[in-house]
Amino acid sequence: MKSSTAHPARWWHRDGDRFACTLCPRACVLSPGQRGFCFVRQATGTGIALTSYGRSTGLCVDPVEKKPLYHFYPGSAVLSLGTAGCNLGCKYCQNWEISKSRDDEILSEAASPRAVALMALGLGARSVAFTYNDPVIFAEYAIDTAAACHDHGVQTIAVTAGYVAPPARAEFFDAMDAANIDLKAFSEAYYQHQCLGHLQPVLDTIEEVARAGRCWLELTTLVIPGLNDGDRELHAMCAWLVDHVGVDVPLHFTAFHPNHKLRSVPPTPPATLRRARDIAHAHGLRWVYLGNVADRVGSTTACPECDAPLIEREGHAITRFALRDGRCPYCSWDVPGRFAASAEHWGTRRLAVAIPGEGPPRVAPPDLHEEG
Repeated sequence: MKSSTAHPARWWHRDGDRFACTLCPRACVLSPGQRGFCFVRQATGTGIALTSYGRSTGLCVDPVEKKPLYHFYPGSAVLSLGTAGCNLGCKYCQNWEISKSRDDEILSEAASPRAVALMALGLGARSVAFTYNDPVIFAEYAIDTAAACHDHGVQTIAVTAGYVAPPARAEFFDAMDAANIDLKAFSEAYYQHQCLGHLQPVLDTIEEVARAGRCWLELTTLVIPGLNDGDRELHAMCAWLVDHVGVDVPLHFTAFHPNHKLRSVPPTPPATLRRARDIAHAHGLRWVYLGNVADRVGSTTACPECDAPLIEREGHAITRFALRDGRCPYCSWDVPGRFAASAEHWGTRRLAVAIPGEGPPRVAPPDLHEEG
């Protein structure tokens, strides 16, 4: 068995003869040798260490639309990686084998920040995405890898639940070029009972990232029948988004499929997603998408002024790209986002890869999903 790599953590302080982690809202207070809720942050005799630094549970190249990001270089290839552990306890986690792992062996071979950046560059990936489990818990590794990526002209993406405390929040998102934050519900009770967390820190993260404006932001809500799909909750969420982040942050409503501890809950009906989209549009949100279902209208970027289809998708593949300099070619509406002159065409491929020269890491198994 290969042990994981301990690396000094950046966010902690002494609390008597123990150490308080200040990375996330859990604020775990640890005695030497004790691990936090996330499992990968451990107290030593002198502080707290990140035990998963420089290791990945799997790497693969896939489309940026899978994150999902629809307004960030559409059609481009992304090198995706994750580690193990998580600071939430979602009962429906799609990647629970790694996010809830308590076995260091789940951590694969080494993947140094520089090696990840060079691999992305060599594969022609525009970006590196930190995903599969929440990158907040391996923030030091993600930030250092982002710096290496930027040195080589590669962009970085965080796919995260946004459960991060103020001391680390700005530094983490300042290192990212784009983020998809998972707004799991608009209910404190939901966060407590389904995720073992709290809603307000996530709202604070979303508002701060949107206000800073440097990191391109999109949001995702996994709609689960009977748990977070009520009209009242959806109206309240959309009203909050309009008031606190504006009408131009893309919002993805995605379909739930039974998993982990919620296998008895049925899949989300497509009609439920369409109802959620109608509610969002009624509040003035301009860019609302449907995911995990085949819905051509729900995956199309349409001009809010003249209704012309600007970017059409089939699955994760771009089938039409009509933007000109980031604008609608028919009415000149300025579409928010980060766009190249034309779409790239990585398509729907998923290419599992290994870091050359750093051992044979396990590649991402075919059932890994984005965080959430």
